[in-house]
Amino acid sequence: MFLKKDKVLLGVILGFLSPVVGMYCFYLMKFRALSFHDFFEYLMTWKTLLTSVISVSLVANAVVFTIYINTRRDNTARGIFIATCIYAIAAIIIKFIL
Repeated sequence: MFLKKDKVLLGVILGFLSPVVGMYCFYLMKFRALSFHDFFEYLMTWKTLLTSVISVSLVANAVVFTIYINTRRDNTARGIFIATCIYAIAAIIIKFIL
C-alpha cells in the first residue's frame, strides 16, 4: 500500500494534507452552520480564530508525524516535519503580515 512506504515525498504530501483535514474537522465542529466560503471570510476577519485553526491543523500533523515515527518510517516522518515547518512559517506570515 502507498501509505506504508518510507519516502520523504510521501511525508511532504501527508504533511500538507493532514492540516487541511484538521482545518475541515475544526470547521465541521464549530462552524458547520456557515458555508465554507463564509468560514474563510470569517477566518480572515478574526485573527484569533486563525490562531485556533492553525493550532488544530498542526495538531493533526503531529498525530500523523507520531504515527510514522512510532512505526519507524523515519523518511516519511522527515517529510511530514518539513511540511509542518513550511506550514508553520506560512501561518506566521499570514497571521502577522495580512
